Amino acid sequence: MPQSSAPSQPSTLVAGARAIVSASDTTEKVRLAYAISKSWFQRDLSLGTPSRDGRMPDRPGRPDKPDLRAPRDMPKRNLGGTSGRVALLHSLAHIELNAVDLTWDLVGRFAHVRLPRSYYDDWVRVGLEEAKHFSMLEDRMAKLDACYGDMPAHDGLWQAAQDTGHDLAARLAIIPLVLEARGLDITPPMIKKARDIGDEDTAKCLDVIYRDEKNHVAFGAKWFRFLCDRQGIRPESAFHEYVRRHFRGNLKPPFNDRARSEAGLTPGFYKPLARLSG
Repeated sequence: MPQSSAPSQPSTLVAGARAIVSASDTTEKVRLAYAISKSWFQRDLSLGTPSRDGRMPDRPGRPDKPDLRAPRDMPKRNLGGTSGRVALLHSLAHIELNAVDLTWDLVGRFAHVRLPRSYYDDWVRVGLEEAKHFSMLEDRMAKLDACYGDMPAHDGLWQAAQDTGHDLAARLAIIPLVLEARGLDITPPMIKKARDIGDEDTAKCLDVIYRDEKNHVAFGAKWFRFLCDRQGIRPESAFHEYVRRHFRGNLKPPFNDRARSEAGLTPGFYKPLARLSG
């Protein structure tokens, strides 16, 4: 009986990033994230280039479910009762799935920019951790007899990628330093709420995500400052300009100043924007 061949694997990091973002099956997307990360850290992959390995897709691959809606049409999340917990976990899983695609797009789309290898080491690590977060939340939902796709989800997160696909500094400003930094503000209250109602399993998932998010924001701050230093511009002023130009909405307090500062995102970055936002 002939043996089935193992799935072929891309030979460059750029091709791998493209395959991950393009994958519509979430299991395959996660499998590829693990496989490409392992090969990169074992130094089995060259970097590659978008011109040779193909442009990153305009939109990520997605399964047939969930139904995607405008953010304003989404129900509010809460931890009240099993249905509330499932709704919250589903929303978080959708955010993490988008984070997988946004991070690997960050790896593949800007490979034409002259960057040290450590840049790719950092973001491949982030891409792997986002895949782990998605799997962890899927497992938690399964224990509550639910799965990803059971509920609608919003389609607003990828817009940030489309708006900043031309500029690496803009992408870093919006994705890790605005969107992911927001997670540092809102996750601790969710952890407390989960523990208050006795849901230790959900609290442990959120603990892992919160810990990793600090590092993700730190990588964003590190490489944003790197690019600003290269251009001879002040990071805080550049951040303000990028956010005004590319972020739709306000930076909303309260802020987790301690966690943000530990990640290198000092108040001079975000508090002036919050004041301007009213």
